[in-house]
Amino acid sequence: QVQLVESGGGLVQAGGSLRLSCAASGRTIGSYAMGWFRQAPGKEREFVAAISWSGARTYYADSVKGRFTISRDNAKNTVYLQMNNLKPEDTAVYYCAANIRGGDLRSFGLYDYWGQGTQVTVSS
Repeated sequence: QVQLVESGGGLVQAGGSLRLSCAASGRTIGSYAMGWFRQAPGKEREFVAAISWSGARTYYADSVKGRFTISRDNAKNTVYLQMNNLKPEDTAVYYCAANIRGGDLRSFGLYDYWGQGTQVTVSS
């Protein structure tokens, strides 16, 4: 079992920045691809970013490309999401997830472990 705990969310003005962290425990995530998803009220959960187990490959939703950066520190068993130039439409609960089985990292159905989420609110 892998436990994932997100942190770093909060309230920020449009144009500001936040850095989300996802700390894993129970098992090393060094061999897992990791992803970030978000869900706004009344909307479906959507893909934000993903990173391969080594960190060599990253993937982003078009809506965040150029503003968000996903990274990982396998020695710390932690994944990060640096969010810059935040917009009100980025407001959502952000979830960290671990993918064991591979496949399309943009598909939330292929993730095996999920954190509880952290709220990000961007005011205009």
